[in-house]
Amino acid sequence: MQRDLSRLQQDIYDVVIIGGGIYGACIAWDASLRGLTVALVDQGDFGHATSANHHKIIHGGFRYLQHADLPRMRESIRERRILMQIAPHLVSPLPCVIPTYEDLPQRKWVMWAALKLYDLIGFDRNHHLAPQKWLPRSRVISRTDCLQLCPNLDQRGLTGGALFFDAQVYNPDRLTLSFLLSAASRGADLANYARVTGFLRERDGIAGVQVKDLLSGKFFGVRGRMVVNCSGPWMNRVLQLVGGPTQPKRMSFVKAAVLATRSVIQGCALGVASRSRGEVGGGRESRYFFITPWRNISLIGTLQVRHDGSPEEVAVTEQELRDFLNEVNTAYPAGLTRQDVYFAYSGLVPADDADNQTGGGALTRRYRILDHERDDGIPGLISVLGVKYTTARDVAAKTIDLVFRKLGKCPAECQTHATPIYGGAINGFEELAVLEQQQKSAGISAEAFQHLLQTYGSGYRDVLRYCEEDQEWSQPVTNDSPVIKAEVLHGVRDEMAQKLTDILLRRTELATVGYPGRACLNTCAAIMAREAGWDRRRIVKEIEAAEAILATR
Repeated sequence: MQRDLSRLQQDIYDVVIIGGGIYGACIAWDASLRGLTVALVDQGDFGHATSANHHKIIHGGFRYLQHADLPRMRESIRERRILMQIAPHLVSPLPCVIPTYEDLPQRKWVMWAALKLYDLIGFDRNHHLAPQKWLPRSRVISRTDCLQLCPNLDQRGLTGGALFFDAQVYNPDRLTLSFLLSAASRGADLANYARVTGFLRERDGIAGVQVKDLLSGKFFGVRGRMVVNCSGPWMNRVLQLVGGPTQPKRMSFVKAAVLATRSVIQGCALGVASRSRGEVGGGRESRYFFITPWRNISLIGTLQVRHDGSPEEVAVTEQELRDFLNEVNTAYPAGLTRQDVYFAYSGLVPADDADNQTGGGALTRRYRILDHERDDGIPGLISVLGVKYTTARDVAAKTIDLVFRKLGKCPAECQTHATPIYGGAINGFEELAVLEQQQKSAGISAEAFQHLLQTYGSGYRDVLRYCEEDQEWSQPVTNDSPVIKAEVLHGVRDEMAQKLTDILLRRTELATVGYPGRACLNTCAAIMAREAGWDRRRIVKEIEAAEAILATR
């Protein structure tokens, strides 16, 4: 995957995509797989904004039962299965527990009935999956078993728990990138740090986008028969560039955040309601939290707060963090303090307009595919506002169906539900003895090799080849992580990493749970400098920028 801006200026694409988050990535993959020519630009790095604000859960929609939203649950169960099928190295089963109490709606018999219905709706949840990916049947568990799994639960009135299975994504940044790598392998032309500054017009319609290369400062045009706007929190700003007497409707957003803390639960995720009725997130009812084990830490979410500022100003304030921790501790008394918080993932997500007008922070429940020719009289432009990471592939399929119709073509059949993305073809792995020999010949530890398999899947050879050429690349970047130097080199040469933060936060997992130390930053910057020709001044600038960004999180 190479950043070739000259190529972007030469062709007229079937579809030009604005935004390289999970929705833009899935749309690029679907379009390229169906034979359309595709260009995609993002003003930052791929997946740098809302898609990075992730609880690492691929939800099957169990909680949709409380709203009797069975179609939405069915959709989520299907998409969860598909992600485990096309990216099995990154998405795996996750047991989840919801405690049952005498004095709450989640009584044991109610949850028993809900679990039965959940399994019935998800009758095909394991179709086409390898046995190690199968999700067992749900069941209720005893009070004793519930406390063994979740020892810090409030025991007053506790009767047991509901045990069901969802899925967890090991590295959502790599999953987003894998969709883009797959699109690039099918001919899509991609560029990060390329900001859309305007639209190209032809007659009364949109004929492409005007782009500024943020690395060089140069402007250029990318022509396309259709433009799909997947800019997420920047949706309003991008649509303002359309100009003219008719302006598309503005979208509302709320700030959502997930905290990375010391480990307070192992072996399963926990869904638990607060017994207080605070105003954190604008809620008028008891808040509901999910606490998830991930990489020897816990992820706790989701904090939701109305946001009226710019997308660039999204960060969790100290007061919001402390209020959130207080409420979490009423739900699961694990004694979490400010010092237990290592990192905060935050981003803007679509809000319910009615709730936002009253000062609340409720998320909207449905994605939106906006046909601006139909709604605003602007031909050639579609906007996509996603809600869930889990269902991005399905929304992408619907979007490309619309693109085909707008192009006057019969839609080619969508294949993304059954086509492995980059790294997903792991059924063809060699025998264990062969893998062990590859590990030894590359000179890396067993832990590092297992990390490569889990992170890159069948694409592990793309990283391993550097180790086989030079043992220097088999060395770990830091003693605290299994990431090896070859991953940094691979990120620069083959995955379009342009800045130090691209490597630290999205190509590798070095800084995804906190500051990895100055020595780590120095090592990564030195490798990137050697590859990109950075001078000493640029190295210092990159390290300072990375430390500033990590400090805000």
